[in-house]
Amino acid sequence: MMHTRQAAPDTGDSRSGLLSWSRTVERELVHRASVAEVLLTDVHMCGPGEFLAAAAWTRSHPTFRRGRDDRHSPWMVVETLRQLGIYIPLRYYAVSATARFLITDVAFTLDPAAEPRARQAASEITCRVSVDGVRTPRGRPAPAGLRMRARFSVGGRAFAVAWGGARFVDAAAYAVLRAGARTAPPGGARRRPRPAAAGVESPADVVLSLGRTGPLMDAADPRHPFLFDHGSDHVPGMALLEAARQAVALHSAGHFTRPTACHMKALRFTEHSPPARVECVQHDRTSVFRFRQGDSATAVGVLRYR
Repeated sequence: MMHTRQAAPDTGDSRSGLLSWSRTVERELVHRASVAEVLLTDVHMCGPGEFLAAAAWTRSHPTFRRGRDDRHSPWMVVETLRQLGIYIPLRYYAVSATARFLITDVAFTLDPAAEPRARQAASEITCRVSVDGVRTPRGRPAPAGLRMRARFSVGGRAFAVAWGGARFVDAAAYAVLRAGARTAPPGGARRRPRPAAAGVESPADVVLSLGRTGPLMDAADPRHPFLFDHGSDHVPGMALLEAARQAVALHSAGHFTRPTACHMKALRFTEHSPPARVECVQHDRTSVFRFRQGDSATAVGVLRYR
C-alpha cells in the first residue's frame, strides 16, 4: 500500500533571506531545453544533506494553467521536485553532466487551503530540501542514486510536501541498458478524447488516445514543449503522471481532474511504442492506476482527490 505524508506547519526560516527569485538557474542544470520551463531560481546548501531553494511559479504556465480560483497546477510541485532532483546532484554531489537521471518513485501531498494563488505576479516558493539514501559505489566519486524530500511554503506557510528517489546511470551503461529500444513515438491519426473531457484546454495537451480496451499513453504532440521538452527515448515520468490524471478525468466523467496527492513508482521503462495501456480503478476519492505494455506493468500509482 502506498501512503502520503501530510505537510507540517512551517515555523519560518531566517535563512530564507539568502534566497533570490530574480532569475532562473541554468537550464542545463535542470535538464530543460527552454528557459521558460525552468522553475528554480536559487539553491543554497545549509548543512550536510540540507538545502534551501527558491522557485518561481508563473501565473501563465503554457501547459499547466492556473484554475479559475487562481490555484497553480499540482504538477508544479512535482516539476519543482524533479528540477531539484537534477540540480542538487549535479551541483553538490559531483554527478556527471552526461549521466542519465532515472526516477524510481515520486510522490506529493498538497493542502488546498494553504496553497498560494497566482493573482498578479509569480508565486515565490521556498523549498526546504533534505537528501538521504545516498548510494555511492566503492571506488566511485559520485553517487549512483539518492532520495529527496522537499517541503514547500509561501510567506512562511507550508502547503505541500514532495518526495522521491532517483538513480544515475553513466552514458556507457545507459547505452547498454537501452540497446534496441524503440525511440520514435508512434505516428498516425488516432481517436482522442475531447480536451475538456481530459481536463485540458488544448488538443495538443491531450496525451491519450482511445483504444478498444481503454485509454492509451499516446501524446497528441510528441514534441510537446513541456512534456517532451528535450526529447527522450522513453516516456518521461511527468508525461506518465499527466496521462494517469487524464485517464482518471475520463473515467470519472470529469468529476476528478485535480489531484491533491499522488504516489507513482516506475517498475521499468515505458516505451513510446506500442502505446501503453492506462488502467485505473476508482475507490471513492482515490484512483489506483497502472501502465501496462504487453504483459508487463511499467508504472503503478495512486492519485487522491478532495
